[in-house]
Amino acid sequence: MKSGFVNIFGRPNAGKSTLLNALMGEKLAIVSPKVQTTRHRIKGIMTEAGYQVIFSDTPGIIEPKYKLHEKMMQAVKSALEDADLALLLVDIKENRDEADAIFTALRLKVPAIVLLNKVDTSDKASTNDAAAFFSSRPYCKKVLAISALTGFNKQTFMQAILEFLPEGEPFFEGDDISDLHTRFFVSEMIREKIYELASDEIPYHSAVLIREYQEKQTLVKIVADIIVHRETQKAILIGEKGSMIKKSG
Repeated sequence: MKSGFVNIFGRPNAGKSTLLNALMGEKLAIVSPKVQTTRHRIKGIMTEAGYQVIFSDTPGIIEPKYKLHEKMMQAVKSALEDADLALLLVDIKENRDEADAIFTALRLKVPAIVLLNKVDTSDKASTNDAAAFFSSRPYCKKVLAISALTGFNKQTFMQAILEFLPEGEPFFEGDDISDLHTRFFVSEMIREKIYELASDEIPYHSAVLIREYQEKQTLVKIVADIIVHRETQKAILIGEKGSMIKKSG
């Protein structure tokens, strides 16, 4: 039995959340073209015959500019401390030297696989060049080319991961696919819709607080507060139909 923590690192919008969702076959992490969508460390528990892999999606690595950024980077730091294997995700069109500088600065103490993501948007020559570049880096044990959005060979992917994981008993029992509560995922889904339907009128550091969650026979009743920056504490129009979200204090 193999069991271990596989943590995903990369810059904002590299595709970390899309990769986690693709691996788990469930939407655990919200996805948005807007940067810095992921704020928390989100674990996906994959349990199969012979192994249990705990994947972690982490916030995009940035230079902290305010308290929310600092908290996000603390989530990255905690993921560094318990990883058995690091997945270093890089957009195939991203600046390689900048990505390399970020990965080097992580000072990894565990093996790392570099994932060249979005290869469906690149040609074979560019992919081969990027693979050669990262293969030469001291932190890199293997390079895989994938497209988290359009699909990849999961069996081959998992075989590459299991090669670096230790033997051991499962960390989690049962068939749960995450250690987070339903309310967390509900709040994240609402936040995703805010990002989809709003632009400059809602700041990135808006938050969602679930006040009530009740599962009934025919529906699920959810009552939530959307908390925004003080400067935007006013009625905000969202969506094509102009549904209203009003300030609650």
